[in-house]
Amino acid sequence: MLTSEKYKELTIKEFDKAAEKYEGNEAGVYKICRYDYPYMLEEIEKYGEFETLLDAGCGTAPMISLLKEKYPNKKYTGIDLSPKMIEQAKKKNLENTEFIVGDCENLPFQDNSFDIVINSHSFHHYPNVQDFFNEVYRVLKPNGKLILRDHTGNKLVQLFFNKFELPIANKFGKGDVKLYSEEEVRELCQKSNLYVETLEQRKHHRLHLVAVKKI
Repeated sequence: MLTSEKYKELTIKEFDKAAEKYEGNEAGVYKICRYDYPYMLEEIEKYGEFETLLDAGCGTAPMISLLKEKYPNKKYTGIDLSPKMIEQAKKKNLENTEFIVGDCENLPFQDNSFDIVINSHSFHHYPNVQDFFNEVYRVLKPNGKLILRDHTGNKLVQLFFNKFELPIANKFGKGDVKLYSEEEVRELCQKSNLYVETLEQRKHHRLHLVAVKKI
């Protein structure tokens, strides 16, 4: 079992290496993340009026780039553990947008800062994942929402990934920690006092979560 520091070190190295090609045709396996953007945008549209949005694990900011086209006057913040990812995001020179190198398990923001927090294919890299959900609750405004997409699967798929594939991936420099079930994500939300509005497995083994900070 790797330490938290080692998982994070692997994640930084993996995504620093991928940063320059992350949004290009040479992105390889990372292209699968693009499938989720329309579904996250749909949930943001359902939310209605918002002023501030945090992309936790923003990468090179593909999702924020899409949001700027639809909602150009909102305030966006992106945070990522990989300095190279943030470097690429800053090169976009998006107005009214801030990008920060930082840890999603220890968000450097004040309480009640954001209307929406989004997280796409990132939280399975967090070794202390409950800390992330606790931090999301803290930085969300009352009635703010967490919108999260990631991979999941049935018990057999989880067993294969968590016991066999991910440890092998770690040996090859990947920072993946765990594939989570719906039940585990529900418990993570409950422990952080986030109210689960939507939690389901959708096509292509995607976990889809919308959780609310109830007042």
